[in-house]
Formats: sequence, structure tokens, C-alpha cells
Amino acid sequence: MAAVRSTPTPSGCTKQVAVIGAGISGITSAGHLLRHGLKVVLFERSSIAGGVWHYDPRSALEPPYPNEKPPTPDGYGSGVNGTKYQSLEANDNFETTSLAHAPPSPCYKGLRNNVPTSLMRSTLMSWSPGTEEFVSQDLIEKYIQDLALHTGVQEHILYDMSVESVAKSTNSSAPKWTIRTRTLRKTGSAPEFLARQWDDFDAVVVASGHYHEPRIPDLPGLSAWKQKFPDNVMHSKQYRKPDVFKDKTVLIIGAGVSSLDIARELGSVAKKTYQSVRGGSFDLPATLLPENAERVGKIEKFVLNESADTTSSPRPGEVVLKDGRVLTDIDVIILGTGYLTSYPFLGPTLQSPYTEAESADDKVIITSDGCVTHNLHHDIFYIPDPSLLFVGVPYHVSTFSFFDFQAEVVARVLSGKARLPSQEVMRSTYEKRKMDVVGGSKNFHSLLLRETEYIDEILAWVNGEARKLGVEEMEGVDGDWRARVLDPVGKEGVPGVVDRVQGAVGLTTA
Repeated sequence: MAAVRSTPTPSGCTKQVAVIGAGISGITSAGHLLRHGLKVVLFERSSIAGGVWHYDPRSALEPPYPNEKPPTPDGYGSGVNGTKYQSLEANDNFETTSLAHAPPSPCYKGLRNNVPTSLMRSTLMSWSPGTEEFVSQDLIEKYIQDLALHTGVQEHILYDMSVESVAKSTNSSAPKWTIRTRTLRKTGSAPEFLARQWDDFDAVVVASGHYHEPRIPDLPGLSAWKQKFPDNVMHSKQYRKPDVFKDKTVLIIGAGVSSLDIARELGSVAKKTYQSVRGGSFDLPATLLPENAERVGKIEKFVLNESADTTSSPRPGEVVLKDGRVLTDIDVIILGTGYLTSYPFLGPTLQSPYTEAESADDKVIITSDGCVTHNLHHDIFYIPDPSLLFVGVPYHVSTFSFFDFQAEVVARVLSGKARLPSQEVMRSTYEKRKMDVVGGSKNFHSLLLRETEYIDEILAWVNGEARKLGVEEMEGVDGDWRARVLDPVGKEGVPGVVDRVQGAVGLTTA
């Protein structure tokens, strides 16, 4: 394991920083912040580090059907049958309350990485010698937890603490960020929340990830199907293991990595699997499906059989495709339809789920599209106030290595070793990027084939600042990473990033 490097901090730059989330983005952020001499408190709503790589056999509570907009800033949303599945109001059922307080991640039992471990590491700690390129989720989770111990971050994590709101005070000459949290405790057999307010943060790093809010499309008839047969329809976030689908005919909606991965797992147990796709630019090839799976086109509607019930034939109904084909043998529907980007703790000023993306002003962060984290410089710095920062926003990247890079950039800026350009320059850079994006908002944060370009641009700025300030330069990613990241084959035939994005082995929702 590489030693954690320690570098001095310029006088007067030590700050108190809050980090939200104890996945890889949060752990690396806290690790680099500590290494650069800053004070850190990391808030994690579950009881363990690991983020999306922690397997919990329980499934998250049901999302609303449909669910096409981020939740309102108070965290509430009308779920199936009108339940408020995100409500954090304690009730008599501790299990249900705990699921609302800290929802299980999308991690399923057979999850493996799709980025080779040699491209998926923090500069703060190497993988153990001999680690294979593709490993099970428990080894990846252990790497994150070992990283927290190795860097000393573990001592700064507050577990079981959900961040309810983040707001900047305006009533002093030195404004601070105020964070309100809730901790779930069990009193006897009943749940109880303990609220607390933290008033002394100079900066906040949001590292809470992408995989919290399932996107449920408004397909005609789907909500009625779900309401009458709730156990027959699920989002991929609730998928845990293939055994329960033995001898079932399953319809998977979506052509991303989670859909393909689930189809592969069902290959040895399901009677038949259909995969419905829209023909998008990021669809993974049908040649990767197992023998018992068939790719079909878009869905026109779901037609519910009103006389059917959950215990006898006939099946719930028919699925009518756009091309006129009708599927009559569907037992279970799994929605691999992705996630909505959401930071409900940021409040109504910054999260506006009923504002259209094109109508976003120069302050709002989340709009109705649920795809873009708006008004960020380099996908990291909130332009109106760069003391609010984000790590882990881009996708189609080498995950751990890339987020580690962003985390060190954050630490250098907050420790005074790199100065941001003026707000006007950051704004013009952001507006130019919006104009240059091809394919709409869904592609805004994609760095497919542009990862090294992004890293080199930021590294040039950071090290230019380092030379001006007379501090050590940032190393960034190493030569081995650079040699492999765009290698379509990679060492010993292991797929590199280009081939991986097109559908290499070891696929993952994370």
C-alpha cells in the first residue's frame, strides 16, 4: 500500500469542511482534504462505508409510479398507493423507518466492477498485490473501507446521520455553511430521530453519488399494472439475486449496464428474458445477451387483464410494442431505466424539480430533467459560491481513479494551493460547454473518450497555479493509467476503457 503523502498548508487556509457521503467519492475527498491539512467531518446516513458497493439483502422502499422528476426539496414524494416513500417521519415500524432513513444501494449479490481495478484506484492507496482486474462487490467494498482506515478518514465519519438541509448563513462578515442532520435510534422497539444543527463549515463537498432516485418512465398502463400486481414490477435498484426469477418470463426495460447485467444473471434461471430498448446511442450490443434472452423494440403500452390475479392464470396482461408485436407471457417486469440526479438537502433555492432545464437560472442546481447538475465549473465548483463543491458528477469515466483526481483538486483549492478563475470566466466556460454538448442534457456529464482531455485541462490550470504560488505541483493520474485508459485491449487481453464502455465483461450499475 502506498503511504499517504502529507503536504503543508499555506498559513491561514485551514478550514472546516463537511463531506456528504462515505462512498468512494466521499472517502477520497476526505482523505485528500486531511492530507492537505484541512479539518473534516464526513456525514453518512447508513452505518457503514462503501456507498453503492455495500450489499444489503433488503430492497429500498418503492418509488412513485411514474417518477420522472427529482423529489421536492423537502424529500417527500408520493409513492405507490400514495405512500410517502421518502418521508423521514418515524412510525411504529422501525424497519420501514430505517429503509426511509438510509435506503439500501442498488448493489446486488453478483455485482462486479466493469472498470479494471488497475484503472480503478485512489492515489492514496493501491490495491493489494495480485488483485484481479474484475472482482466481486465485497472486495471493492473492502477496498473503500480499508482506504478509510488507511487515510484516517474513518475517525472523521459520523454514521447513521442523514443530512436534511445545507444552507449558507448570510448574517455575518464570515458566512458559514449550516448543516442539519437526523440520526436514527431505536428506543425500545420504536424508532426515534435525533436532530442536530452544525453551524461552522467553511465549505461543503457533496459526494452522495447518482444512484438514489430511480427513474420510472410514464409508460401507458405501467402504473395500473404496478398497482394491481406490485410484486410483478420493480426497478433495477430493488433487484438482489436471480433465484426468485426461476422459470419466470421476465421483461427488462433498458439497454444499459444494469439491464444487461441482470439479463446475464437470469440466463441460467429464467424461462425467457425479453429486453426492450429504445435504440439509444449508449445501448449495449444485443450480442452480449445470454441465449435465453431476446431484444425487442420500444413499448407502446401495457394492457392490464382486469380478471387476472396474482395467484392464478392468466398472467397480468399484455405488453404491446411500437412495432405491433404483443408479448403475452410476461411474469415480471424489471425497469433498468436509470436514476434521477437529486440533492434534496440543498433546498428549494438550489433544487427546483418543476423548472425546465432550459429555464434554469444562474443559481439552480437541479431541474426537472434530473440529468444535469447545473451551474458547476468543471463539474465540481458551484459557480455562484465555489465553497459548495461536488465530487463524482461525471460518468463514462474510470470511476475511482477519476473521482480521486477530482477530490485532490478540491483539496488543493480549499487549502489555498490553487485559485479559481473569476466568476465571469467560470460562467463563460460553463455556457460554452452547454452550447457544445451534443445529444441533449443526458450527455452533459458524459466524458466518454474525453476523460484524459478533462484531466489534462484541469491539471494544467492547477499546476500553473502551483508554480505561481510556489507550492508542490499535483501529480494527477500516473503513466500506467494514461497508457491503459484508451487502450481498446489492455494488458493480457483485459478490456480497456474504450472497449469497456462498448460492453466489455464485468458490467455494473455502479
